Amino acid sequence: MDRQHLMAKWDKAKHSIITQLMLFVLAVVVVGVGLRLTILRTVLNDDVVALSSAHQLAIAEYAARDVDDKVKLRLELLTGLAAMTAPPPGSPALQLSEWLAGHRVILSFFPAGLTLYGPDGTILGASNSHTAAIDPIWLAQKAKNPISKPFRLPDGTPALAFAAPIHTPQGGLAALLTGITPIAADNFLGPIQEESVGQTGNFLLVAPQHGLFVAAGDPRKVLAPLPRPGLNPLHDRAMAGYRGAGITINADGVEELSAIADIPTAGWFLVARTPTTEAMQPVRHVVKLVVFGSVVVPIVVLGAVLTILLYVLRPLRQSAKQLHQMASGESMIRPLPVIRDDEVGELAKGFNFLLGVLHDQERALLETQENLRHMAHHDPLTGLPNRAMFEDRLDQALLRAERQGQGFALLYMDLDGFKPINDQCGHAAGDTMLRHVAERLLDSVRKSDTVARIGGDEFAILLDEVTAPQAAALVAEQCRANVASPVFLGDRDWSIGLSIGIACYPGDGKSAGELLRHADNAMYQAKKCIKAAQ
Repeated sequence: MDRQHLMAKWDKAKHSIITQLMLFVLAVVVVGVGLRLTILRTVLNDDVVALSSAHQLAIAEYAARDVDDKVKLRLELLTGLAAMTAPPPGSPALQLSEWLAGHRVILSFFPAGLTLYGPDGTILGASNSHTAAIDPIWLAQKAKNPISKPFRLPDGTPALAFAAPIHTPQGGLAALLTGITPIAADNFLGPIQEESVGQTGNFLLVAPQHGLFVAAGDPRKVLAPLPRPGLNPLHDRAMAGYRGAGITINADGVEELSAIADIPTAGWFLVARTPTTEAMQPVRHVVKLVVFGSVVVPIVVLGAVLTILLYVLRPLRQSAKQLHQMASGESMIRPLPVIRDDEVGELAKGFNFLLGVLHDQERALLETQENLRHMAHHDPLTGLPNRAMFEDRLDQALLRAERQGQGFALLYMDLDGFKPINDQCGHAAGDTMLRHVAERLLDSVRKSDTVARIGGDEFAILLDEVTAPQAAALVAEQCRANVASPVFLGDRDWSIGLSIGIACYPGDGKSAGELLRHADNAMYQAKKCIKAAQ
């Protein structure tokens, strides 16, 4: 009996709405978690790579600028010292050596010493007695490249030599001043070798012209030859001139995120590199949190859904219980409360009413905005573009002309004989004449051209793709002829004339100010000629 009772309850639970909804919610949660993990991993990988690349490139560019500044400073110091008044190269070696050793500030940037070489490569003087051996080929070239190939000092310390020529009064080479600095000096490239990028990354300083690593966070790579082509695709691109960031597999087989920046003064480039395992660590951390949440969230969601369903379906269960009681005779048969227009229906009708009101208000607001936008860019009397819109189209015409290499013309005009109309017939008649002028000007040009009222009785026209002054002059004559047609105002016909100034791009100016000034001056000259002719 108990077994049958349990089976009946189980059969009832299987067909329950609550059970079906719970199973549906559980399926949605499981599928949602799987999709979220897939999408999240993809999006996070892309976003983290992009963000890490931008951050690492910024670090590389900052470090590269610092190295470039240090190289420039040493070249400037050496060039400045070479230009200073010094004992002539033929002076005794002791005197020249004392002169070199006396510049202690400059020597702080060349700890390995300053040396003065003659044109034939002989040492004329040195700041210390232990002068490092310099590449004779580099000296023989008289330091056409002022920075030497990286080399090792007698004690094995990696170093670089900088050179500046000392010229004779006739312009010939009198001597060559060189300064040597250890690469790992604190005020030179020491920070590049000591500082890390992130937790486990480091820098690589590459001299592509010499095929060597100049400096590196890994001491084994200092002055080591560059990897052969094909081992590191991003390094091969960098040697070909690429500057930027990307993911690659280095010569040691480690996948890393590398950012490359130029050091133009020396012809080097700097690489900031970080293993992708470190760069992608936030992604792995987030995925772990999501997986953990995926176990907890379904439990919480199912509990919350069950509670909500029991609360929402409570009236339905009560109605079902009443029906069973009436069917079994336990209670009287009476009507069940049927709510046709419940709260949800009222909410939907209220929302629809509110939506209709908002839609009407939005349409009215858009119409108002369009009217305001039109008023802000057009003359209210003639409907033509105003000064602000004309200046904007003039700027666009300049940009288009510079990009496409095509010219255009600007006509700037003023009405002749307009004041008597206002004085004798009133401002309403003057407004009529201004509208007449606007219509005639529009009839005189193409639709692609711009006719604008600048203000008062001044108008302007932009003639697109008109490069010859003769073509612009023909349009100007057409405007004069069309505008001159009489208009009946007051008690008689009135005719009006135009004083027109023409400016063509680029012959009369390459900026808006130059073109407007040229056209304005030309207009006033035309007005003077008309007055002189009268």
